[in-house]
Amino acid sequence: MTIFTVARMAQVSNVATAVPADRLLVGVDFTSAPSGRKPIRLAYGRCIGSVVLLERQEALSSLDAFDDWLDQPGSWLGGFDLPFGLPRALVEALRWPTDWTPLIEHFASLSRTEIREAFARFCDERPVGSKFAYRSCDRPAGSSPSMKWVNPPVAFMLHAGVPRLLRAGVDFPGLHKGDPRRTALEAYPGLLAREVIAHRSYKSDSRAKHTPERLIARKEIVEALEQGRTRLGLRLKLSHAQREELVDDGSGDRLDAVLCLVQVAWAGSQPDFGQPAGMDRLEGWIVSASGS
Repeated sequence: MTIFTVARMAQVSNVATAVPADRLLVGVDFTSAPSGRKPIRLAYGRCIGSVVLLERQEALSSLDAFDDWLDQPGSWLGGFDLPFGLPRALVEALRWPTDWTPLIEHFASLSRTEIREAFARFCDERPVGSKFAYRSCDRPAGSSPSMKWVNPPVAFMLHAGVPRLLRAGVDFPGLHKGDPRRTALEAYPGLLAREVIAHRSYKSDSRAKHTPERLIARKEIVEALEQGRTRLGLRLKLSHAQREELVDDGSGDRLDAVLCLVQVAWAGSQPDFGQPAGMDRLEGWIVSASGS
């Protein structure tokens, strides 16, 4: 019996949503190699009307800690900053399973070296300028292709994160039916940040690049969220200390977790979590991308 036996038995479900106002929301800034210096960041909150209240943040410094968090009982709706699927063109070219759960099982069985080699062969066979395949949601969201293994290595984020979510039995609306009390959606903080600052940079993992310009950009993002100046129509409620923490974090990880929190709060108010009717159920969808 594989670790995915129970997961494979579940059927896909795309349910209309009306998330209770008191349901816990969580935004997750994920990394495939968490550490004390760069942990997985979680932002917890609740949505009351059009106000998103940030309650607290948490840091997980290892993937084992992430597993432990997933094993905790509770009810939440989470927005996770990692891709939930691969491009259909890539999957079909590699002759991998074209149903989501078997695909995730197969992907999880591969090493990072095997993934990198398979993706590199795919790219080598494509023309210059079109090396990578994109999901339907990647370009509308402005995200990196989910098959990218460097700068940023989002394919490895998928490899580290999605199988863990699946093993934990969470619900993936439109992709895989799990425990409806713990629901996971794909978020992308850059999509919401760009509404405010366009393509200006607001973060860096290098302390040498924690510039005044990036600090100003983070401050502008936080102010826009507090004032509700995004198309999501939600206002973020922060304490003074929380505001300072988000602005002062040059890595942007705390802010990214909060951006995911706001995105998932919006999704919780939408039919089918804002996913478009024609969503590709192999590729998945990014919360609030155009077409949703």
